[in-house]
Amino acid sequence: MDRTDRLEPMELTPPGDDIAERADAYAAAPLLNCLIREVARPCPDPDGRRVYRLPGGGRLLRVGGGRRPVGPEVRTADGWQRIGHTELVKLVAEELRRHTGLSNDELPAEMIDSRVAVAALLAARDRAAVPEDPYTRSEQALVTGHPYHPAPKARGGGPVASWLPYAPEAHARFPLVLLAVREDMVAEEGDTSALDALGQAPPGYRLLPAHPWQLDLTGRDLTGAFADGRLLRLGRTAAEVRPTAAVRTVQVQVPGADGADGADGADLFLKFSLDVRITNDVRRLWRHDLLRLRRTDTAAAAAFAGLGGPAAWLSDRGYRTAAFAFEELAVVVRDGLGRHVLPGATPLLAAALAEGFDGNPLDGPADPEVWWEAYLRQVVPPALGVFARHGVVLEAHLQNSLVAVDAAGLPVQALFRDAEGVKLLPDVSRAAGWERLVYCLVVNHLGEIAAALAERHPGLDPWPAVRRELARHDLPEIPALLTSPTLPGKTNLLLRWTGADGAAAHYRPLPNPLLGA
Repeated sequence: MDRTDRLEPMELTPPGDDIAERADAYAAAPLLNCLIREVARPCPDPDGRRVYRLPGGGRLLRVGGGRRPVGPEVRTADGWQRIGHTELVKLVAEELRRHTGLSNDELPAEMIDSRVAVAALLAARDRAAVPEDPYTRSEQALVTGHPYHPAPKARGGGPVASWLPYAPEAHARFPLVLLAVREDMVAEEGDTSALDALGQAPPGYRLLPAHPWQLDLTGRDLTGAFADGRLLRLGRTAAEVRPTAAVRTVQVQVPGADGADGADGADLFLKFSLDVRITNDVRRLWRHDLLRLRRTDTAAAAAFAGLGGPAAWLSDRGYRTAAFAFEELAVVVRDGLGRHVLPGATPLLAAALAEGFDGNPLDGPADPEVWWEAYLRQVVPPALGVFARHGVVLEAHLQNSLVAVDAAGLPVQALFRDAEGVKLLPDVSRAAGWERLVYCLVVNHLGEIAAALAERHPGLDPWPAVRRELARHDLPEIPALLTSPTLPGKTNLLLRWTGADGAAAHYRPLPNPLLGA
């Protein structure tokens, strides 16, 4: 049976519960966004709703809502017919087969798995205690996830029980597994000394923390290493870690670690290797990425150090792994927040501002225009500055960007992360680097925050302020950006359907809101 035809697991949607309806809505919105952006063609509608023609089969699609489409309907001989998520997946698959001439059995299954995951997350969130810390709440708020990905919450097709205990969206907390690697089998680069504060390794061994889900996925491949003593199990960390929006990256308190903020130690982030496809990529720490990590991170850190101002780079200090399981057991050590965030400021994940969470500063700024101008002043200059002066292309999209706010909720600092996504000139051409920066910063990041702000304040046009901020910067590409009729929009649906490399970027021109601003 094709997985697009299967029934949804009823245990996730007990009678009288609205989880099924909510899960359909959460899962349908990003899929509809992809279909509308990448394939559909707008048509006039006398009722004022958004109507699109699907060119592959000529069918008409109608949706309500704004930046998160709702209530999809297709035109039939009997009028408009409402469709649920399963029917939408079938519609998208049929349209893409006609549109591209290619078949794909994997992506429809991911779309279904994404919806199943959303249902499980909604049920878990209804039972879980919400974190008191606003930063953690923001990192764990992304139930929709990437608003322009067809299956943003797919978790590799595994059973819910295998990943739910580690899901940030379920407000999970859990200890890490502590392994010890024989010293002659350790492979590392950079500063990984913070890992040694997590426990005590026996003589001749070095500590290597592991994500429990990571071990579940690779455990059988490590049987020989455990048997011959290259690898030992030492138990679990005394403290629990908190998963961030990236799923495989966790925040941990390390007692006595370098850069400690007090007697309790320093906060750090640890990024693990997961053999699971999440959005476009299998989230393994690939050897080629690890081997260039120090060069990339050093360039980014130096670029931020030369900027001045409050903007900060969360450095990926180094990695440690086992030589016999280089990618499978790798862990990257990343700077924590304590050494970077301004005193008295509260860091928040930028993606959560668009998604929404309890404590979102977008919900109540006294003056939304003042708030937005402050946001732009913090986010735009560092992203453009490191590109212009140092040739560093940040992957400054919503999930790699943090914004710290003061007690009144006003943005006072931007922080950026993830050296794996950074590109350096001339490793990529300036034109390719600029296109990537425009997509990540303007389309993905500022476009979503602008839309969320305008949704809350219907009279506000956020784009003139964006245009003014961009115009302040003396880059040769800025005049063309402000006058171009289009901006690059990444085509995640077509990228996944055609089986392109997950790290590849294929863009479709989108109307440029800066032009009319």
